[in-house]
Amino acid sequence: MPELRRDPVIGRWVIISTERGKRPNKFALEVEPEMGRLCPFCPGNEDKTPSEIIAYAGQGREKNKPGWWMRVVPNKFPALQIEGSLNRKGDGMYDKMNGIGAHEVLIETPDHDKDIGDLDEKKIEDIFWAYRDRIIDLRRDSRFEYILIFKNKGAAAGASLSHPHSQLIATPMVPMRVRQEIIGGKQYFDYKERCVFCDMITQELASNIRVVAENDLFVAFEPFAPRFPFETWILPKNHDSHFEDLQKQESVYLARIVKVVFTKLKTVLDDPPFNYIIHNSPLKDQTLPYYHWHIEIMPKLTKIAGFEWGTGFYINPTPPEEAAQFLKEAD
Repeated sequence: MPELRRDPVIGRWVIISTERGKRPNKFALEVEPEMGRLCPFCPGNEDKTPSEIIAYAGQGREKNKPGWWMRVVPNKFPALQIEGSLNRKGDGMYDKMNGIGAHEVLIETPDHDKDIGDLDEKKIEDIFWAYRDRIIDLRRDSRFEYILIFKNKGAAAGASLSHPHSQLIATPMVPMRVRQEIIGGKQYFDYKERCVFCDMITQELASNIRVVAENDLFVAFEPFAPRFPFETWILPKNHDSHFEDLQKQESVYLARIVKVVFTKLKTVLDDPPFNYIIHNSPLKDQTLPYYHWHIEIMPKLTKIAGFEWGTGFYINPTPPEEAAQFLKEAD
């Protein structure tokens, strides 16, 4: 079983997961002949994945068979294990618990060669609706405190398979990075009685120098202090602390702006590897007036080295204003 261990200095939790060492490790060797017979995510290879949790498919289609256009399966090599109890305990001065959680893979399309920006808006909408479905289902499990949804595209971004997919991990604690955002948001709210994310949206729309795209319900912009070149955030214009509160009309507009942003990134950066994450509120928190769910997109254009690891500072060679201009002008 995986194990969760807490760093006693800064409170960061680490997953010790030996099962992950058995993953296919093809970073240097990954080539497109993986598709079809060799790709476990391609249609016809449904028996190469664990049994599906949900699938979007036509009526009459048999479970774990072709005919789907999106399916969710448990990760074959999970970072955390869903069966068991947390069994929190001490080891001298140290804290640890069983590596309990959920780890799922969302296979976004049956087409091996199409990534999220290549899909039509309805298919993108289905992806985000599936995220919502899984959060609503998993938050019923009292062991879970947080759910992170993320996507790794390309070997440089940590993907071991090139078929378009994203992942979901439910954890029994709130990750430190998210907790820092929530604490910062609350401090800003306590001082100004306003949401820092709402204020960012207002200022970015007013100045329009870092905005990449917008529609009636969502805005995409380069953050004022980005860690990485062309780092792009997508936020709902109206305050909303929980992604799973997404309504059908909102999902339509979210799909539209996601397609626009990824089309621009692909055009300007020649289809780069990237990570994206959805930062959401903790599962057990009620509506938060000081936190705003959002998507962070990080193209892999630079490498993190010793200075970044040692200090927490990031060196970004591309001003966000220039990045926004490049993306805004891209068709």
